[in-house]
Amino acid sequence: MKRATLITVATLAAGVAFAAEPIRIGVCGPLTGDQGKQGQDMLHGVELAAAEWNARGGVLRRPVEVISGDDQHDPRQARSVAVKMVNSGVAGVIGHFNSSCTIPASDVYTENDIVMITPASTNPQVTDRGYANVFRVCGRDDQQGRVAARYATDVLKVKMVAVLHDNTTYGKGLADEFKKGLGAGVTVAYYGGIVQGDLDYKAILANVKAKSPDLWFFGGIYPEAGRLAKQAREIGLSAVLMSGDGTIDPEFLKIAGPAAEGTICTFGPDPKRLPSAKAFLATYVKQYGEAGPYSIYAYDAVNILLEGINAAKTTSGTKVAEAIRNREHHGAFGSITFDEKGDVRVSPYVCWKAEKGVFVPCDAAVSAR
Repeated sequence: MKRATLITVATLAAGVAFAAEPIRIGVCGPLTGDQGKQGQDMLHGVELAAAEWNARGGVLRRPVEVISGDDQHDPRQARSVAVKMVNSGVAGVIGHFNSSCTIPASDVYTENDIVMITPASTNPQVTDRGYANVFRVCGRDDQQGRVAARYATDVLKVKMVAVLHDNTTYGKGLADEFKKGLGAGVTVAYYGGIVQGDLDYKAILANVKAKSPDLWFFGGIYPEAGRLAKQAREIGLSAVLMSGDGTIDPEFLKIAGPAAEGTICTFGPDPKRLPSAKAFLATYVKQYGEAGPYSIYAYDAVNILLEGINAAKTTSGTKVAEAIRNREHHGAFGSITFDEKGDVRVSPYVCWKAEKGVFVPCDAAVSAR
């Protein structure tokens, strides 16, 4: 587990005198392996925010220290990482990335009165269990599943679809929400799962192709989505691919190559079109390069956590959670408020399309009503 104390040169140059021991903040996700890019994106967003707080004098006159934990998108490892976070004395955690990791890890954080804010886990069960210390700054799969389904039916006018998922909490959950949102006018000609990490999906894709769908949907993450898209093109499956927030990453475009063209994904709004994100993007790009999909979510999440600690004037999880829930937060993504479950009050989802090697927002908009 990597430790990093973030007291910047700017802080030291300003002569800031910290009054006490650091406030430790955990950031947990798949920092290595095939999903490691997403974890590193989250880590960089948290590091940037922590450095900015330290440059302003810290929180409660204490420096912010970031402790990272690599769960390797393994639920068992996630629980182990959560225990390590507790033993390290963290005041809160930003993470995890995968819903299948966030759910068991949140049990540990709840038992130890530690606030957890996930930037990325979208399965409804993350917040539906009623844990007062659990929040997310992203949306939910029942929201994005409805947006994807309505785009498929109202904009693309599909009548025949195939649905695949990666058998994870996130992937299957999103696929099921998409299927549920299609309505009676659409036939689901094929429904099935794949094995996460497999390299050859052509047999499954051949079964999909045999059903002649107008569109095929995949619930899962970009490594598998990229291989599926590439292999679908190789066997002549020409139907549109639609997926969710786990696929919308430059790594998907690299893996799929030309086969990515036309893929549609659900995700949040484009930060480059938000005035509130301008400063974040400029600083992030200068320090780390192009921001990843979840860099800004992690940045907002840790700012919300630190604002909560500052407002509560304590690191007590119960009091920090109360402060977070009772405040309106103004971050890079604009105004954020939470409902009683810890979900954002406004669904953030729009559709994006892969065009000429990049993802661009679709012109047509549908709601998650």
